Amino acid sequence: MRITFLGTGTSQGIPVIGSNHPVCHSKDSKDRRLRVSIHVEWHGKSFVVDCGPDFRQQMLSADIQKIDALLITHEHADHVAGLDDIRPYCFKQGPLPLYTIKRVIDNLKVRFDYIFKTEGRYPGVPSLITHIIDKEPFQVLGLNIVPIEVDHNQLNVVGFRFGDFAYITDAKRIPKESEKKLKGVKTLVVNALRHEPHHSHFSLTDALEFIEKIVPEKAYLTHISHHLGLHEQVQNTLPRNIYLAYDGLVLDL
Repeated sequence: MRITFLGTGTSQGIPVIGSNHPVCHSKDSKDRRLRVSIHVEWHGKSFVVDCGPDFRQQMLSADIQKIDALLITHEHADHVAGLDDIRPYCFKQGPLPLYTIKRVIDNLKVRFDYIFKTEGRYPGVPSLITHIIDKEPFQVLGLNIVPIEVDHNQLNVVGFRFGDFAYITDAKRIPKESEKKLKGVKTLVVNALRHEPHHSHFSLTDALEFIEKIVPEKAYLTHISHHLGLHEQVQNTLPRNIYLAYDGLVLDL
């Protein structure tokens, strides 16, 4: 399995427009973060989790030639605003399979109504085959994927487990039932927005406490804001086998 971090930033990305925060002026490439997304290569199949406003740039940078399925965690703009840019994949491969919960599909049908029209479709619009998931594991091309429900303040967000790897973003609280689904995971990715508490995201302390509870072999932090601090400085404070993810980081698992 190969994991590529396509984006590791929060909803505004880093640098933030008009910000004079030191992180936004850092020369370290690891402090430049696009909106969160990952690419999962698993048993010869290609999965992308989320398609935010940086989707086109991310696909070009990572040279992703095909997508077998798109998985969506939730409907916030930093996770779905790039949906129209799936078009080249649709032109080459045909309709793109999309897996997410019903609420997200309903939301996308409003925001991207032209994609979901059945009559009078404009030539060249993206085409999707939607698959509604729930709490139960689901199969994509013979591979078993486990949805991990988490709470993003009052919004239900879905993380995903692919074998021994699990990816969770935009979590503030993780129910006991979801913790059980993470049992035995070897590599865990979880969000860590900043040092200070936040109403809808894990702080760094929250993330570290959760990682300690799950006990993966390695953990990576994502959905990071500039308020967390400079990449190199923060990394030097983290416990053993816990790492700040950064854009372009590749994990061969």
